[in-house]
Amino acid sequence: MSWAVEEWKEGLSPRILQKIHELESQVDKLKKERQQRQYQLETLEAALQKQKQKVESEKNESAILKRENQSLMELCDNLEKAKQKISHDLQVKECQVNIQSGQLNSCKKDIERLEQELKR
Repeated sequence: MSWAVEEWKEGLSPRILQKIHELESQVDKLKKERQQRQYQLETLEAALQKQKQKVESEKNESAILKRENQSLMELCDNLEKAKQKISHDLQVKECQVNIQSGQLNSCKKDIERLEQELKR
């Protein structure tokens, strides 16, 4: 088959044949260069896809961490409110204990006074 491809060149001058050979060499060279660039392009596209997937994965992880952070902040707020309520309740109970302690002391004094009166 290659003889048919080369047949059209028969009878051409050596100068023209040389020019045709140069052009064919240049075409081959350009084809190889095109293949190399195509390979580079495919490699870069694959790397870009990988980076896009990585960015998407990191965005998803970031969203998960933001939600977790929000949940933990709400939990901290709830715990702080519970702590304040317990602290308030404790103060109220301490006041009640102090009042009852005062009443107990007053009753003891009354009892002592009454016992003294009874002894008389």
